[in-house]
Amino acid sequence: MDIELAKQTLLARRAELTAHLEAVEDQLDEPVSQDWEDRSAERQGDEVLEALGAQELAELRQIDAALARVAAGTYGACVKCGGEIAAARLELLPAAPLCAACVT
Repeated sequence: MDIELAKQTLLARRAELTAHLEAVEDQLDEPVSQDWEDRSAERQGDEVLEALGAQELAELRQIDAALARVAAGTYGACVKCGGEIAAARLELLPAAPLCAACVT
C-alpha cells in the first residue's frame, strides 16, 4: 500500500467533505419561508440535510483519525489487533481502522 497515495486520497476526500458541509450549513442558515406549507417542505429537506451532515461529520472524523495514523507511522495496522490491514481493503476504504477479521 502506497501510504503517500493513501494520504492524498484521504486529504482529497476531506476537502470534498469540508466543502459540502459548508454548503449544507449555508443552506440550513437560510431564512425560513413565511408560508407554512413551504416551511413544512423546507423543514423536511433540512432534516435530510442534517442527517447527511451527521454522516459526513462521522466520515470526516474517520479520515482525521486515519491521517493521524499516517503521521504516527501506524497507518495500515489494525487499531484493535495490530495486524496488517489488507491493501485491497485500504484501497476500498482508505480510512479503515480495522482489519477484516476485527470488523466481524
